[in-house]
Amino acid sequence: MEQQNDVKRVFFLCTGNSARSQMAEGLLKHYGKGRFEVASAGIAPAGVNPNAIEVMKEIGIDISDQTSDQISRDMLDQADLLITLCGDARESCPVVPAKVEKRHWALDDPARAEGNEQQVKDKFRQARDQIRGYVEKLAAE
Repeated sequence: MEQQNDVKRVFFLCTGNSARSQMAEGLLKHYGKGRFEVASAGIAPAGVNPNAIEVMKEIGIDISDQTSDQISRDMLDQADLLITLCGDARESCPVVPAKVEKRHWALDDPARAEGNEQQVKDKFRQARDQIRGYVEKLAAE
């Protein structure tokens, strides 16, 4: 993450870096219009969830090229803002430099949704829309 002038480096952290943090990364890249440098990672990366890719495509955002990455010290050291998206990530996150602003968005994990295909996709849509609300507020700051 090499910083450009006046670009805020935002880092999303979740347990598996498969759904919530991937959607948040894609949404902020879209709504941030180049004002943010965005990355995401996980405590235990699990690959990008196909349902996350699909529900993001429904709103015209392609996250299929994003990767599920392991959190690193460099990522944390370079961030201006760290946003955790689940309690596990908030509790398991390594020590973050004092200069890094920390926020937490408590979100249910759609990857743990149960039910038929439609019910599971609806949980992903709910998570996407909840994240979009947070991201739109962040982008407006």
